[in-house]
Amino acid sequence: MARRARNSRALLQNFLADRATAEHVARLAVPHGRQVPLLLEVGAGKGALTARLAPRCHELHAHEIDSRLVPKLRTRFGATPQVRVIAGDFMDTRPPRTPFAVAGNVPFSRTADIVDWCLRATNLTDATLLTQLEYARKRTGDYGSWTLLTVRSWPCHDWRLVGRIDRRRFSPVPRVDAGIVRIERRRTPLLEPAALHDWRHLVELGFSGVGGSLHASLRRAHPRRRVDAAFRAARLDPRVLVGEVSPDRWLRLHQELTS
Repeated sequence: MARRARNSRALLQNFLADRATAEHVARLAVPHGRQVPLLLEVGAGKGALTARLAPRCHELHAHEIDSRLVPKLRTRFGATPQVRVIAGDFMDTRPPRTPFAVAGNVPFSRTADIVDWCLRATNLTDATLLTQLEYARKRTGDYGSWTLLTVRSWPCHDWRLVGRIDRRRFSPVPRVDAGIVRIERRRTPLLEPAALHDWRHLVELGFSGVGGSLHASLRRAHPRRRVDAAFRAARLDPRVLVGEVSPDRWLRLHQELTS
């Protein structure tokens, strides 16, 4: 038992060990009892979440990097026709050419890479991910502050913290609790495609820290009078810290500075 725990930690795996929690996550991944055409599961592990997701999918690709677990998964789901167990690293997967969703209990150390993969996938509809609670809170604005990644992707993706999972629901027990992050691609983006380049440039400039403040950073690309007017329109104090500016206020800044 101790050897298994050590191996799991080496692969950074913390398996869901509570059926009710797995059922709860599955319901969040596929809301309102619907069935999704194609769902990719990141880190199937021992199949706790896989078993709850399978009835909600027409097709489920369960990815597992640990070669020791793959035979057991294939045995467990051999009679479940919609489940396909895929051995290997999820990050090596090419995004499907048809609409699909992602769900999974994400290794904490690989969260950023997996989220980036999801954001780049043009046919992704949504992703429901178990992550370190701190990551989930930072990305969704739950601390009252916002990160560059969230703001930059906001016109096309909605970020929400939809749950918290006590660390004792996992085995081995991690040091921290987990959060459930829901990322949904907007059916109608908040900006036109032609405006997205200017949006990313504006946000990245604002988060650059050049000049010592958001107001000073934006003045590197826009006249002071326009920046002042934009801050007034967005109801922002010129002394505001960049992380304190919500995506909605960023949208108003963008509107004023690029109109």
